[in-house]
Amino acid sequence: MSLEQIDGVAHEPESAPAGVVVLTHGAGGNRDAPLLTRICDEWARRGWLAVRYNLPYRRRRPKGPPSGSATADQAGIVEAIALARTLADGPVIAGGHSYGGRMTSMVAAAGTAGIDVLTLFSYPLHPPGKPERARTEHLPDITAPTVFTHGTSDPFGSIDELRAAAALLTVRSEVVEITGARHDLGSKTLDVPALAVDAALSLLPAR
Repeated sequence: MSLEQIDGVAHEPESAPAGVVVLTHGAGGNRDAPLLTRICDEWARRGWLAVRYNLPYRRRRPKGPPSGSATADQAGIVEAIALARTLADGPVIAGGHSYGGRMTSMVAAAGTAGIDVLTLFSYPLHPPGKPERARTEHLPDITAPTVFTHGTSDPFGSIDELRAAAALLTVRSEVVEITGARHDLGSKTLDVPALAVDAALSLLPAR
């Protein structure tokens, strides 16, 4: 398994990495999403090796949403995390934006990947306008400390809904609230990558 096989791009720190971060994209995006690039840049500045990669459905076709690919996409996440372990020693932090974060959270709930911290950006709690279709069933099974970075104007879930979902976890969690941001987490006043990285580092288990 190589970076090329997962369609991955590595952001390398200036010295030996403290650990490795593995992040993937939302349903309509790809590894080159501006948010992922900025977050990986921030991790590299902090001395970590950061990898952004395409999920299996995106490797198969350049555009369009996932369709019936959840099992394959989760297998791709397990592969990406396994590859990351060969690239750097130290803790493994994994997650992603929206769909990619949700798929990674399901991998974390299954307990097959050995993630030290889970970092989720704009977790899609439910389809817009359909709060009855909650995507929270697996959250109590997550065994890694978890950061939710979420906009206060996200149509996929309000901050109150997100805090209620975070309370389902039996491990430490933190909600990073991005005032005024929608699903893309754009903000003119807050440094979203820095806030998310700070929160993830604060949840790292002592080694």
